[in-house]
Amino acid sequence: MKLKRITKDLDYFLLVPYAILCVIGIIMVFSASSNIEMQNGGTAISYLIKQLMYVVVGLLMLAGIFRINQKQLRNAMFISATGVFFIILFVYLMVFGKSINGSAGWLNFGGFGVQPAEFVKLYFILLYARVLSRDEKKMEVFTSWKSFLKAHIKTMITTIIILVLILFLPDLGGTLINFTIVIVMILASGVSYKRSFRILAGSLALAYLLLYLLAFGPLKSLGFLKHSYMFQRVVAFANPFVHANGIGQQLVNSYYAISNGGIFGKGIGNSIQKTGYLPEPNTDFIMAIISEELGLIGVLIIMGLLCFMILRIITIGVRSNDGYSSLICYGTATYLVVQTYFNVGGVTGILPITGVTFPFISYGGSSMITLCLCLGLVLKISYKQKIARREQQAVKGDY
Repeated sequence: MKLKRITKDLDYFLLVPYAILCVIGIIMVFSASSNIEMQNGGTAISYLIKQLMYVVVGLLMLAGIFRINQKQLRNAMFISATGVFFIILFVYLMVFGKSINGSAGWLNFGGFGVQPAEFVKLYFILLYARVLSRDEKKMEVFTSWKSFLKAHIKTMITTIIILVLILFLPDLGGTLINFTIVIVMILASGVSYKRSFRILAGSLALAYLLLYLLAFGPLKSLGFLKHSYMFQRVVAFANPFVHANGIGQQLVNSYYAISNGGIFGKGIGNSIQKTGYLPEPNTDFIMAIISEELGLIGVLIIMGLLCFMILRIITIGVRSNDGYSSLICYGTATYLVVQTYFNVGGVTGILPITGVTFPFISYGGSSMITLCLCLGLVLKISYKQKIARREQQAVKGDY
């Protein structure tokens, strides 16, 4: 009976798009990776099996965190210990970590890679939902950035240390996504919008100025940057066709894949670029393969499903009367938006390539599990809202 009640009150406006995206991801990971894996002496279904496993584990994690009492996740000792754990772990990775695709931010367990920076996204969502909701009734904390920083100096120091460590792994994409999650959650908590807008606008302008100076300006000639993996990606972003046989190969072949697909695509399994032209076609550049095989229509369907999920998560956050729950929703929505923007931006050349996966579609366990954990938290919030509304209706009915 209890299971029947739970399934009745689940938010299928979230679960159905999530399930569809995971199924599309499984199909497209198989399509994108089968040729490359066979060329490397493996089997055509090896990545398919792993992706199926990641989806199943992600679903189990979603169900597990759905059943966890929210108070356990808000525990101060748990949050503090998790922050210390991540700091120690990233220091260890900087010293002893094995570099994969230019980044040392990986742990290997029996042939499976774990990327801790992915789980930091969930940690920051939980951390800031806790500390910001705690100050809901202390309006003086949110009157200015100065008073806000004074009230949360320990939290901000922990945040800065973790972000700097992730940046020096190096993992630019992970750093920027985590930073954006933190900023948006702070803004959603009630900090002065006028001053916040100026800070955000200034930060974006400074970031693009830095990119320009690195790609075209005087910073381009700095010797210590020339052999930097992140710097090479900025150079490829600025002049991909000039470096088409080297650092610009991924972006150039991504353009070719998108161009080949047109409106309706060439059909599943018929991509040309996945046959050795486009490196990592099943991870960072899976949307290029989807564009080639399923065309603009397929891309729009996937983006539409994801946008629907994001809007639904924001709606759940707006409806919540609990500041903690609202911030969990806003942090999760930000995570999905920024992750999608960085992935699509890298594939289309709008942004430098940052090695960011596409939510629920790209091959990878760390990203899938983290996304499912966040989605499980949102589903629990929506579930509680439905029960509360039904109880209110029952009380009204008695009168």
